[in-house]
Amino acid sequence: MIRALRTAATGMFAQEMQIDTISNNLANVNTTGYKKAKIEFQDLLYQNRRAIGVANIQGVNTPTEIQIGHGTAAVSVQKSFSQGDINVTENPLDLAIDGNGFFQLLRNDGTIAYTRDGSFKLAADGRIINSDGLVLEPEATLPADTQSVRIAKDGVISVLTAGETEAIEIGRIEFARFINPAGLENLCANLYKATEAAGEPIIGSPGAENFGTVRQGNLEMSNVQVVEEMINMIIAQRAYEINSKAIRTSEDMLNIASNLRR
Repeated sequence: MIRALRTAATGMFAQEMQIDTISNNLANVNTTGYKKAKIEFQDLLYQNRRAIGVANIQGVNTPTEIQIGHGTAAVSVQKSFSQGDINVTENPLDLAIDGNGFFQLLRNDGTIAYTRDGSFKLAADGRIINSDGLVLEPEATLPADTQSVRIAKDGVISVLTAGETEAIEIGRIEFARFINPAGLENLCANLYKATEAAGEPIIGSPGAENFGTVRQGNLEMSNVQVVEEMINMIIAQRAYEINSKAIRTSEDMLNIASNLRR
């Protein structure tokens, strides 16, 4: 009976983690470039009460076994990097990745962070930065007299300066991709950090093989599907309730057993 209490408790804890994951997805439904997370579970160890194939008193091997499980546990929270909806903003420094790839940002400690959030700004010195001031890599600096900026699908950055009739190329955006993007470490501020699980970053130009393209004046939104998350929330709530009932039932049975009289 104690086993049932602990087994049901693991189920309740698992559904708490499920709700935590769903809540974070829903909280970021309007976060630019956010990728939804999905929690995965595995069953725990089993206690074998009778092995399969054991001969009975008639010499016949038993066709089934007796195993008692010990509940469930979370084993991973995996990001889904499916494409999010692309919204038109008409801001020339809003960039969406249509397809595979990540923008590269230079962090304050000199390392590179990766993001799908393409809401960029201009620094006072003309460099392209994100909302937290991290510089887009490779670095591109717009002249002080820039009248307009155009970023092509292949990542080429061109500007039209005052007094000129033709745009000049000042740089090019490069993407990074990973063999296993789900292995990236989540940081705050829509950033990811490369890990051994993700593999080495593969750098390439937008539009090249296995790389997406740049869409200027657009932003990629979250890929969270609200209806799907609400359904998962209802399922998690019902599973939590039924596990709590299993605990109450086990407790009632323990009380009956402890109150037995001769």
